[in-house]
Amino acid sequence: MELGPSNIILMVVILAVTWLAWIYNRFIRRKNEVREAWSGIDVQLKRRHNLIPNLIETVKGYAGHEQETLDTLTRIRTGTTGERGVAQVAQQETILSKALGNILAVAEGYPDLKASGNFLDLQQKLHEVEEQVQLSRRYYNGTVRDWNILVESFPSNLIATSFGFGIAEFFEIELATERAVPEVSF
Repeated sequence: MELGPSNIILMVVILAVTWLAWIYNRFIRRKNEVREAWSGIDVQLKRRHNLIPNLIETVKGYAGHEQETLDTLTRIRTGTTGERGVAQVAQQETILSKALGNILAVAEGYPDLKASGNFLDLQQKLHEVEEQVQLSRRYYNGTVRDWNILVESFPSNLIATSFGFGIAEFFEIELATERAVPEVSF
């Protein structure tokens, strides 16, 4: 078989189409991985939100005069539902985490509450959910990193631009169980 100009052009076209299909399929795979990772975060955040009413009721029984703190947590939890982008969810969840931290701080002032089996169980469940949110967040951010590398790297960025694939946002929140490192000064 002779490799004439038309055969070479045909081979180049076939290679280009094969490469395009391969890169496009990589984008689709990565996009679906990002969606899957986001759904994992969503599941954990819903679990977290479902614990809050029980936590509020338990604290309310011991610390009824802390009503403003409890009402704030309820209001924040209600405001964290609905369709939003990653940045909005992160902002709302950080606010919710701070409110949860305030509830846990309120509990410190009530020895009977801290000793309550129900409160201890809820606190343990909250801690477990927070760990799962952290793991889901790491997985999501890893898939976003891989996606963004694919979108920004040459030559796949040419395909990304052509098909409208853009950068994905990382998900960063401060969890209620994370503690600030105390400052020590001499």
